[in-house]
Amino acid sequence: MKRKLPKLLSLFLSFLKIGAFTFGGGYAMIALLENEFVSRKKWMEKDEFLDMLGVAESTPGPIAVNTATYIGYKVAGVLGAALATLAVCLPAFTIIFVISLFFDKFLSLKYVGYAFRGIQVAVVYLIASAGIKVFKGLKKNALSMILCALVLACFITLSLFAVSFSSIFYILICGMMGLSAYFFGVMRARKRAQKQEISASENKTPCDGATSDSAEDH
Repeated sequence: MKRKLPKLLSLFLSFLKIGAFTFGGGYAMIALLENEFVSRKKWMEKDEFLDMLGVAESTPGPIAVNTATYIGYKVAGVLGAALATLAVCLPAFTIIFVISLFFDKFLSLKYVGYAFRGIQVAVVYLIASAGIKVFKGLKKNALSMILCALVLACFITLSLFAVSFSSIFYILICGMMGLSAYFFGVMRARKRAQKQEISASENKTPCDGATSDSAEDH
């Protein structure tokens, strides 16, 4: 337990910091998570981080809580998961509780409104930065590029027509397309292997016949 204390403390403080300085929801947190746990602490590989994001988004609950629980459990087991989840929720709970005590006065302050306008710009940057980092981490093959193009086209089309579309459907559709591509690749590989076996057997038969004929001549 004593050996785990430094890692538990580091985990708690990291998520406390991320929870305190993340505005705009869980998607704005992705860039901070990637920088903290992949780039700085090296607790996760980039591929695992991308897989975790897909799982965290497609499972029930906020993505911030899901990612904190996953990373905490990976780093320090059940206790780590509990501490990370508590740390990421604590700042938001504290801030909202304090604001609720004088909510009307808080909203009437002009400089608060201007501050939040600036924060909104930062949120747009954080989400865009997270998207770019995730895209860079993708394996650049035909399937991933086609999926990205399709999702981007759907997103732009739905945004232009102001249609609300849950992000979970993007994940499910892309997951089904990925599985379809996998099974299609498996079938192609099997057919290719069968063709190679047939061609090898056809090439082998004449040689065997020629060998037996030469043996009889001797």
